[in-house]
Amino acid sequence: MLTLPPTCEKALLSRFLRAEAMAMWAVKSAQSDTPGHALAFLKRHEEEERTHLKIFEGLTGETAREKSVLPKLPRQWPQLAVHLYGYEALGLEFARLLSGLRPDLAHIVTDEESHVAFFEAEVKRLVDGGKGPAAGAREYARAWMRRIPKTLDRYLRGDGLEPFQVELAERILGSIRARFSSIGLISGA
Repeated sequence: MLTLPPTCEKALLSRFLRAEAMAMWAVKSAQSDTPGHALAFLKRHEEEERTHLKIFEGLTGETAREKSVLPKLPRQWPQLAVHLYGYEALGLEFARLLSGLRPDLAHIVTDEESHVAFFEAEVKRLVDGGKGPAAGAREYARAWMRRIPKTLDRYLRGDGLEPFQVELAERILGSIRARFSSIGLISGA
């Protein structure tokens, strides 16, 4: 496992601030298209992201940019669940990196693990159900996996992360691929 030097702490804190803001807005936006059984979780999830956001604003001295319009997300639950699952898995990987430098933030990893576990169970249920929802989830997962390298490239650029960019990207993408593969979203790890 890659251990980042302390010089990367500020960069990771800043990236996590942006990621938590994105997650909060995405979860808030998703609530209008979420089945009833998932709505309570998403409301709690939004509050957890808001709490994380305040922590990271305090640690970085930066303020998350407010969005006047919430992000557009897939409207069908199978695609939306995959979208949120993928980004939560990405967030978990960054939380693990950050907790390696800041053990006092390990509780964030626990929260991120619970978010990933929820969406993983949802997506697995959809995939195991077969037919249209499974096909939609798998198709969206393949498209999402094609787009995520560009997102990672943006997240891993600058602030001293360049020497680790390739190794971090491979590790993070490998972890997400393995997750998606283990529940039948994509074939092969």
